[in-house]
Parts: sequence; C-alpha cells; structure tokens
Amino acid sequence: MSNGYSILVDTSKCTACRGCQIACKQWNRLPGTSTKNFGSYQNPEDLSADTWKLVRFQDGRNGNGKVYWHFFTDQCRHCLSPGCMAESEKGEIIQDEKTGAVIFTAKTKDLDFKATLEGCPFNIPRQNKETKVLAKCTMCFDRITNGLIPACVKSCPTGAMLFGDRDAIVDKAKKRVEELKKTFPNAKALNADDVRVIYVVKDDPKTYYQYAAGK
Repeated sequence: MSNGYSILVDTSKCTACRGCQIACKQWNRLPGTSTKNFGSYQNPEDLSADTWKLVRFQDGRNGNGKVYWHFFTDQCRHCLSPGCMAESEKGEIIQDEKTGAVIFTAKTKDLDFKATLEGCPFNIPRQNKETKVLAKCTMCFDRITNGLIPACVKSCPTGAMLFGDRDAIVDKAKKRVEELKKTFPNAKALNADDVRVIYVVKDDPKTYYQYAAGK
C-alpha cells in the first residue's frame, strides 16, 4: 500500500531565485501582494491568504563568528498527523488518504482561526480577512491527482526540490544528509518521520527561520 507522496527541499541547493514562490502564485491564481522594504531581500514579509509559499532569508553569525546567509522555502509541511485538524469536526479540513495532502476547504471560515493556527507547529495557516476562509499550500493536489508534479517543484532550476512516493523521498533525504555531513557535520533532515515536506539543512534549523523545525 502506498504511503502517499512527499517533497524534499534541499536548502543546500537553493539559490533563493524565488521561482517556486512565483510558480505557486501563478498556478493557484493568487493575486499579488502589496509590499514594502523592511530591511530584507525577503519579499513579501510573511505568508498570507494570498501567498502560500515564501522564500525566507536569514542572516547572522554562528558560534565561530562566521557569517551565514540561509534560504528557506516556507510552506505547509502536510504533517502525517496534522495539528491544524484538531479544530475540524465537520470536514472543514481534509487529509486525502491516497496522497496525504492536507486540504483546507471553504468551510474553514467557520473555524476558530487562532486555535487552528496554534495547532500548527510551523505557523502556516492564514485567514482571508474578507471571506474568513483559511488558506495554505495544497501540495498542488489538483496537479498530482492528474499525474503532474507540484508547480513549485517543476519550476526549481537547481534541483533543490524533488517530489515522489514518500518512502523514496525519505530515502533520498537520508542519503543527502550523509553526503552533506562530510562537509557540514550539523546537516540533518527536519522532522522526516512526521511531515511530508522534508527539509534538508546544513546548519542549526534556527539559523534558517524560527519555525524551521517547528515550535
């Protein structure tokens, strides 16, 4: 029996081109977001009901004083046991059995947004201020159920993102970590046993983004 699908995000190969971010907007017909300079190359500043995928920029100095500049393509992790579903009692949030994708329906307008957000360890769900419907990445459910790969994965020019059967993706993540550890001892795959969107990082997850590995 299939364990559904997973996405591997190898941050060591990400150049922050933001092709995935744009592809998500285009495929899902999400409107542009009005932004302003807040002192970072990151744009927009955060996820929203109209921005489901965001390349986050984080810089600083590590314990040895060495400067780092990390890129992290933030999105819904499609958890195996989604905490966001704790508030769902009438099918407002659905986890597709075949693919594993976690889908927010229009019924989410009836959910307690604050409680739903608190249920997510990665701070992902956002609410449309006008309709009150909650929104996030769908894993391109409409594409993968028609034999296509997610738009973000298809758009990646460096191979930083891979999509496939979960078991195969988990195996690739483990092998990539083994390769990276030869040069980067702190390399790891984040939450590989709990989520479907698995990130491989070279350094402490907190040097990428506060919610990189969850709360």
